[in-house]
Amino acid sequence: MSFLTHVLACLFGMGSWVAINGMWVELPLIVPAIPEGWYLPSYLTVLIQMANIGPLFVTLMHRFRPGALNETAVIYTIVAVGILASFLLAFFWRETLAIGGVRHSVALLVLTFFLSMVDCTSSVTFLPFMMRLQPQYLTTYFIGEGLSGLVPALAALIQGVGMVHCRNVTLNDTLGNSTGVVHEIQAHYQPANFSAQVFFLFLSAMMVVCLAAFLLLNYHPSVGRDRKKSKRYLNGGLCEEKGGLALGLHSQPEQKPMISPLDSPKKAPHSTFGTGTYSGLELLFVFVVLAWVNALTNAVLPSVQSYSCLPYGNRAYHLAATMAAVANPVACFIAMFVPIRSLVLMGFLTVTGSGIGAYIMAMAALSPCPLLVHSDAGTVLIVSAWILFVLTLSYVKVIIGVILRDEGHSALVWCGAVVQLGSMVGALSMFPLVSVYNFFTSGHPCNTKCPM
Repeated sequence: MSFLTHVLACLFGMGSWVAINGMWVELPLIVPAIPEGWYLPSYLTVLIQMANIGPLFVTLMHRFRPGALNETAVIYTIVAVGILASFLLAFFWRETLAIGGVRHSVALLVLTFFLSMVDCTSSVTFLPFMMRLQPQYLTTYFIGEGLSGLVPALAALIQGVGMVHCRNVTLNDTLGNSTGVVHEIQAHYQPANFSAQVFFLFLSAMMVVCLAAFLLLNYHPSVGRDRKKSKRYLNGGLCEEKGGLALGLHSQPEQKPMISPLDSPKKAPHSTFGTGTYSGLELLFVFVVLAWVNALTNAVLPSVQSYSCLPYGNRAYHLAATMAAVANPVACFIAMFVPIRSLVLMGFLTVTGSGIGAYIMAMAALSPCPLLVHSDAGTVLIVSAWILFVLTLSYVKVIIGVILRDEGHSALVWCGAVVQLGSMVGALSMFPLVSVYNFFTSGHPCNTKCPM
């Protein structure tokens, strides 16, 4: 295997969700400067779900008009849109427009919609593109996808987004005819080390890196040799266009693992999906788990992360957010060396991760006074819970990707579609609870008052 190809696959995967992940971590700097205020996260949730029109279009074209879409051309288009949209955000995110007498951040919302469409559509285009390389490179791609959350988070930490200093403040409290002195701990937010404009330019640069990696994956001779090895691993289904590795969503037969003449005769396929390795019930199980895991990791639990962590202090919140972001690529790295494709293990890890997620959700529901809120043990538990939650379910996602990779190009397209479906259902389920009914109450980063 080529080290260069691994690096390129990682950088390519990093561009999949870096723009929207970057938008989320930059919210504390953006929100005070726009008229929408803290309603912006709710608007972002709706915009991201509307952007699923992109993957829906690609999936339907693949299903009803196979061969009509050129996958490579679609990837070039969406990455170019991502570069342009994030670049324009750097200069126009503050601009507002009066609609019905009310100021709205129209440029910010429109450009965010385009970024959402780029990232959502990457799920049904980037993954199938990796079909052209050897299976090991798919795991490297998932490492890059994990880094698409970690890199913006680290950039935001360097920027100083959301960093709080707790200070003792003395206040005069007048009660009746007497005046007393009250000591209170207040949160003071640090000024950012660099502006949101610089951060958005950084996101645009990350998308340029993704485009460069994609170009090299298409044209570099070393990658071409890896592709030839992949062709020997897989039989049929790949088509090569002049000048690169262009692969359309075509109607040729799915790729099948090669079978040596010395092997035993073929067993009857368990289903008509892919290679027929798995039965219909097993495939249903795999896709249900995929939707469930992505609903939890991409929408349900992230929407309550601040509620579950802030009562334990600002340090606990930042530790949980950063270490959870680190756990994602670590899980992918583990899967590279220990790719256990057991459906039983997948089910066990899913149940374990869901149980840990239930604990996190319970702490969020109990906010601002969750269990052990005044104890160091509570901080250790909530940070550890976030790390283990992301670690276990990220491993499950990678293993499902590896399993479906062997089932052919079509299986990876459906894999991306189910990822987006699960994320959409999770987001739409949590939106009314968090933003409409205010089911959760946030803790104070410095002054959580709960009974001992």
